[in-house]
Parts: sequence; C-alpha cells; structure tokens
Amino acid sequence: MKPQIQAFFDDATWTVSYVVFDQPGGHCALVDSVLDYDPKSGRTKTNSAERLIEFVQSRNLTVQWILETHAHADHLSAAHYLRKKLGGKIAIGAAITKVQDVFKGVFHLEPEFRPDGSQFDQLLHDEEVFRIGQLTAKALAVPGHTPACMAYQVDDAVFVGDTLFMPDVGTARCDFPGGNAHTLYQSMRKLLSLPAQTRLFMCHDYPPSGREATWQTTVADQRAHNIHVHDGVTEEAFVELRTRRDATLEMPVLILPSVQVNIRAGEMPPAEANGVTYLKIPVNAL
Repeated sequence: MKPQIQAFFDDATWTVSYVVFDQPGGHCALVDSVLDYDPKSGRTKTNSAERLIEFVQSRNLTVQWILETHAHADHLSAAHYLRKKLGGKIAIGAAITKVQDVFKGVFHLEPEFRPDGSQFDQLLHDEEVFRIGQLTAKALAVPGHTPACMAYQVDDAVFVGDTLFMPDVGTARCDFPGGNAHTLYQSMRKLLSLPAQTRLFMCHDYPPSGREATWQTTVADQRAHNIHVHDGVTEEAFVELRTRRDATLEMPVLILPSVQVNIRAGEMPPAEANGVTYLKIPVNAL
C-alpha cells in the first residue's frame, strides 16, 4: 500500500509538517509538528498544530505515531500538545540521549531532567521497522546535522528531516553540538543510494527569490542537481564547502527556546514555585 501524504507549510519557521496515513478512516503518523512561538513575548499558540488536528479528524484517522526527525533548533515541537489531543506515541532516534546530555549542561537543567530519552514514548534505532496501520515504515539513521537525526521511509517516500534541502538550496548545517560534515556526507549518500524515483520529503524549504516554497523531490533530482552534493562531489569537497559556509551563518532565531522544549518531546520545563514556566537564555555560552 502506498502512503497518502498531506503536507502543511509553516511560513514563520519555513517548516513542513506531514500527516502520513494508510487510508481515510485508518491510521496515521504526524511528522515534525510545529508549536507556534513568539520570541518577543514568550507566548505560544497552537494554530499550526490545529491544522494537523483538523485534517486528522476530517479523515477520521487514528494517530499511532508522532515522529520527530531530530531535536529541531528552528521551531518548537507540538508533539506533547498533539499527543494530549489525539493520542499516539512520540518517537525519535535513540541517539537523542547524546543531544540531551550536551544541552542539559548548556542550559544547566534541573537535576530531575534525565538525559536518557525517557521523555519520549519510543526511541527508534537504525533500520527499525514499525507499522502505521497497513503501512510498513522504517527508521533510517542519518546523523551529521545532529547526532540524533533520523529519516523515516514509508514505501517509496522518505521524510529526510534536515539532512537534505531542495536541490537549489543544498544541505543542512553541521556546526551545532555533535554535528559533523563528514558524517552528514555519508548520511546523504545513504539516502541517495535509494532507488532513483524514491520520493524525498523535506522538513524545511528556504526558497530562492522567485520560487514558491516546495518540499518534494526525488533521489534522481537530488543526485543530478543538488548544489552541494550532486553526483561527482567528493566527501572532501563537501566538507570544505559546508565548513566554510557554516562559519558565515548566524544561529537560528529560535534555537534557545526550541532545544530546551524539543529535548523534552515538546513539553515545557516544569513550572517554578510561582506557577510560571521559564525558558533559559545562556549568555555567551554558544
């Protein structure tokens, strides 16, 4: 059975979320959801998540999985909110523990925070197979952007997270803690070794001027046209290009609030004695 896929593009963070389902009235997975966050006021909204909820309910779908491709640095995850509203298990790659361990130190998190992945319902390993109703899905470890990046393959469709962008945009940065351009190159070649017509679904699009946002391509198109990693680009050449480019990039606007929430599976830190939840801003730490 081929997966049915509905994409939702968030203009504020350039993020694409997906509902992947077997059939109307069947089962689905939600991939890379967004919790709206205003960094100026510290307020959250659930408008983006409600779009997914409306679609799921309109198709009478049962949510089995809420999948994260990694602990995002550019948007907050709505996984915790969606699980409360729709059910399902929140899952991420098992290497999330490496990311949690690093950022527990960066943010000096409360002693009760355990960097063991227990905040998620399930930790997935490379090549692990799971079901979405009548669909067979497989987790594919693709580290490099972060140590915990995981792609999800459902028949001929692969949700690649931040491993690849559209061919005219290129590839993800590797300068976050635990990132590695050599590792990313190997992960991308792993994806690009899949059959040529395999559909690749991006987590983000940052379209060049004059092009509307889009998020679906193929292995063949990436191998022919990706500006950073088309066929013929060696690992050494990619690492040099990626390292030089990363040195020019600013931190994402939402990296500090995002990571604190996303390593908790989309849940906010515990409220303090006054009943208010706080996100930390480490000064001169990154």
